[in-house]
Amino acid sequence: MEGDNLDQAFPAPPVDPHRSKMTEANLAALWGNYAALGYRRLIYTNTVSVLEPDLIARAMGGAPRIIGVLLTADDATAGRRLGGREIGTQLDAHVSRGTTMARHLEAAAPSSVVRVPTDGRRVAEIARDVIAATGWSTPR
Repeated sequence: MEGDNLDQAFPAPPVDPHRSKMTEANLAALWGNYAALGYRRLIYTNTVSVLEPDLIARAMGGAPRIIGVLLTADDATAGRRLGGREIGTQLDAHVSRGTTMARHLEAAAPSSVVRVPTDGRRVAEIARDVIAATGWSTPR
């Protein structure tokens, strides 16, 4: 589930300036639909989600086993990736924000968060490492 889609609203309301309440409410609603149909596993992607396991647990209900995974890249790799996707005058701003966030996540994410390097690696290799971190080696 792509977390960036869960808080898309403008402007942010004064009572929830970081839109975390909206994110939690929408995650709970969507997860509830999946769970009602028998799903028991969730891959939730969002830049800061490794810092918010309590929000995820509340939204899912019960006592879910949460495995935080942080995909990492060196500055040169991140710059190339952003350069391939951003055009115009916003590239420098994205590179600056990305560098700041990468430093913040590296410092603030607990040691229990699995770091998966992505530099020079194929998507399939990265996905294998993420799946290995979850322990989901066989379908259920």
